[in-house]
Amino acid sequence: MASVIINVSKYIIIILMLLYTLSCFTIFKQESDASKAFHLNRQIVYVFLMHFLSYLTLALSNPDEMKSIVIFYGAQILIATLYMYLYHYMYPYSSRLLTNNMSLLLLIGYTMLTRLDFSLAKKQFVLATTALLLFSIVPYIMVKYKNLRNYGIFYGIMGILALSSVFVIGVEQYGSRNWIKLFGITLQPSEFVKILFAFFIASMLSKSRSFKQVMITTGFAAIHTGILVLEKDLGGALIFFVIFICMIYIGTGKITYLLVYIAGGTVMAALAFMLFKDRLFNHVMVRVNVWKDPWADIRGDGYQITQSLFAIGSGGYFGTGLTKGYPELIPVRESDFIFSAIAEEFGVLFALALILVCFSCFICFVNIALKVRNRFYKTLAFGFAICYIFQTFLSIGGVTKFIPSTGVTIPMVSYGGSSVISSVIMFAIMQGICTIENKEAKKIEEERRNIEETATQKTKEIE
Repeated sequence: MASVIINVSKYIIIILMLLYTLSCFTIFKQESDASKAFHLNRQIVYVFLMHFLSYLTLALSNPDEMKSIVIFYGAQILIATLYMYLYHYMYPYSSRLLTNNMSLLLLIGYTMLTRLDFSLAKKQFVLATTALLLFSIVPYIMVKYKNLRNYGIFYGIMGILALSSVFVIGVEQYGSRNWIKLFGITLQPSEFVKILFAFFIASMLSKSRSFKQVMITTGFAAIHTGILVLEKDLGGALIFFVIFICMIYIGTGKITYLLVYIAGGTVMAALAFMLFKDRLFNHVMVRVNVWKDPWADIRGDGYQITQSLFAIGSGGYFGTGLTKGYPELIPVRESDFIFSAIAEEFGVLFALALILVCFSCFICFVNIALKVRNRFYKTLAFGFAICYIFQTFLSIGGVTKFIPSTGVTIPMVSYGGSSVISSVIMFAIMQGICTIENKEAKKIEEERRNIEETATQKTKEIE
């Protein structure tokens, strides 16, 4: 009986995921608030059903840990319910689609981590829940405190100091010295600095878009990127560089800057490679060679990417079923390569739907940015949109051999305390921007109606 439930659940989960993904895009077509609310509430039903069936499968497949799994499932449902309903109650002008998507991505991450390493799943849950509670106040602060744009140089200096801390108290992992260890806790400063970095650029460009201001911004950005290169964190350096050139283009509206910086970045990367190839880029060359032909050293350097491709291929469209695959054969499966484990056991259809959900978050970010009237928040929102989607692209592109692996995680889904906390902060800031804009739009609409009503009343009095 248990095997029948597990096999049937596999297909129901895929159907629910496809329905959820479809609703992420059709929601933009809904015109009335009531219609949008109906579709958003239905999304929550899809999420809870998928989550229930996934943990039912995990519990039936692991009878020795069934009690612990059931308790863990209940804790997740409690937090997800409170978050999806209370957050919108606290911030009625926030984006419910972002709230739903964020909850889905976190729950998918918990589910896959429970399958891979139960202890890591519990750590991720504690960190994410703590972050959700602590940073739920961010939109309130943003609404009340309106001078965030005034600290551009401060954001830049703090970012440089935080990145530089790895040279004093840093530890090396996976070939990069981009982690610090404090009180037994390992953190990746670049995950938090990318938020400060976006604030820095948005602040600088909101004050002035002159050539001098752009050059000052470029100088600070070059220092950020240079530090990451010295840390051998080229994935992080690439993310910072892409954020910078996109925000400069969006903030100034000049395509000349975009073209010049792309050309300049390419030249600088080539020069750095030629000058420091042996000192900084050995592990990068290994990853590039593996990307070009992983089969040449399938038992050595090519083992990770080949196992990733084997996992995705063996899962097929519908997956092997949760707990029925062999994701333990994939190195770093809990963090960098979690997408391969998801594709193997949930199936390629589910994995493609997951990519589309991430893309719908990006569209949400862009949609918020397009509506914002304030230049600072508009540039900041676009910066976060680029940061989120490019990081997702680097992670999924690396595990599918579309690009060389960069050691970047999928926001909210992959295991990683720094990654999940910084992602929660980023989404909270986006909700704050959405709240500010929607409140302002509501205020303007009410003023327009009052003017129209006053004009209509005066017309009637004259008549």
